Amino acid sequence: MKTVKTTFFAVIAMFAFSANSNAQAPAKNPLTKPAITTTPAATKPSAPVAWKAEVYDFGDIKKGTPVSHDFTFTNTTKQTVLITNVKASCGCTATDYTKTPIKPGETAYVKATYNAAAPGAFSKTVTVTLNENETPKVLTIKGKVVEPQS
Repeated sequence: MKTVKTTFFAVIAMFAFSANSNAQAPAKNPLTKPAITTTPAATKPSAPVAWKAEVYDFGDIKKGTPVSHDFTFTNTTKQTVLITNVKASCGCTATDYTKTPIKPGETAYVKATYNAAAPGAFSKTVTVTLNENETPKVLTIKGKVVEPQS
């Protein structure tokens, strides 16, 4: 009989301990969907600049004649913007860009120059990073290099 009482109290103690630990954690209802959190549109960061164009088509160009295009943008923020990195997708495209800080409302440029050495269609990209922590912008130049008429 003593063993039955001891076992009974042990079971009661385990139940009490189990009930106490469950009381600390909220019960999960399997029918309840988890909450979805979203960032309101007003707090999402806006694009730091407004590009005039992100793609430029040269059309047909003569082989051996380099062509250039200036991609321009305006700083639309209330803070100064700095171009921190510009990288062409291959060695056939050279780049140049505004090296000074761009104040709010000011316009800057990224120049892409394609060497047009090989005949045929081309599509090349230039990746531009502003203020190191921003998502890079990919600009595209394209066209078709044709053999010059003899």
